[in-house]
Amino acid sequence: MTVTNAIEVSHLTKKFGDKIAVNDISFNVKQGEVFGLLGPNGAGKTTALRMMTTLLKPNSGQVKIFGHDTIEEGRLARSMFGLTGQYASVDEDISARENLMIFSRLNGLSRVNAKQRTEELLTEFSLVNSADKSLKNFSGGMRRRLDLAVSLITRPALIFLDEPTTGLDPRTRTQMWETIRKLVSHGSTIVLTTQYLDEADQLADRVAVIDHGKLVKIGTPLELKQQVGGINLSFSVTEVQQVKAAVKLVADQLGTTAQILGQRLSTNLASIDQLTPLLIALKQAKIVINSLTVQEPSLDDVFMNLTVGKN
Repeated sequence: MTVTNAIEVSHLTKKFGDKIAVNDISFNVKQGEVFGLLGPNGAGKTTALRMMTTLLKPNSGQVKIFGHDTIEEGRLARSMFGLTGQYASVDEDISARENLMIFSRLNGLSRVNAKQRTEELLTEFSLVNSADKSLKNFSGGMRRRLDLAVSLITRPALIFLDEPTTGLDPRTRTQMWETIRKLVSHGSTIVLTTQYLDEADQLADRVAVIDHGKLVKIGTPLELKQQVGGINLSFSVTEVQQVKAAVKLVADQLGTTAQILGQRLSTNLASIDQLTPLLIALKQAKIVINSLTVQEPSLDDVFMNLTVGKN
C-alpha cells in the first residue's frame, strides 16, 4: 500500500540579504502523521513553516501540499490546510462565538452552516461556557484553543501548529496535547514547530532537527535518541575498596570505561539486555551496589548533541 505524502519539500532555500535563513532543505511529511520541526531560536524552522504555508516565497525550491505546488497552485494548496501561529489571530474585542461566526463566513460558509460549525467548535474545544465573553477575559490557554478552533473551521486535512503551547501553564499544555492527539485520531496530519522537546517526544511520529538553516537529522524520536550513544547506567559501590574491582568488571562485561565520582560509577549500555548479565557478574564477585539508575537518552540529549556549538 502506497503512503500518500501530505507535504513534499524539495531543496527549499530562503535568503534575507546575505543571510541564508533556510539552506536547501528537503523532506516529506506522510499523511496522518505528526511531524515535528525542532531547532534553536533563529535556526530557520519558522521561516521554513512560513514558506510551506505560502506566507513567504522561497528563493528556490518547491513545496507541494497533497501534490499541489504552493507557487503554481497557491489558492488550491492554501485551501487544504489550517494554520495556528504563536499569537492568536482572533479579535480580542469581541466574543469567541462572534470570532468563529466571522471566520466561518469569511471561509465561505452560509449563515446557517456558520452557526452550526461555530456551535460544534465551541463544544469540541470546551468553550461553550465562555462563548459570549469578551476575549479580554480569556486565559492564554482559552485563547490558544480558540485560535486552533478558528483554523479548523473548514476541517482541513493538514494543520500547521507554530509553537502552539508557548507560554501556557503545564496543565493547559497537557490539554492542548490531548486536543492534538484527538485531531490525529480523526485523520489529520499535523506539522508542529516547538521549543519544548518533551512536547515533540510526546506527540511527534517523526522529527526534523534544523540548525543554522540546514536539516541536520530526521527520524523518529526513538531513532534519534538511539543515535546519541546508548542508555546511561549509574550505580554506587557500597564498599570503597571495591570500586576498582567494579570498574574492571564493567570494562570486562561491557567493553566500556566507567566514569568515577567518589563511589559512584557511570557508563553506557549499548542495549538494555546488557544489564542483567552485568548485575549477575557483580553479585558473583560479591560487589554490593545501590542507588542504581537506568536512563535512556532524551530528545534534550539529541538536541544538544546535534546543535550545540555546531556551525
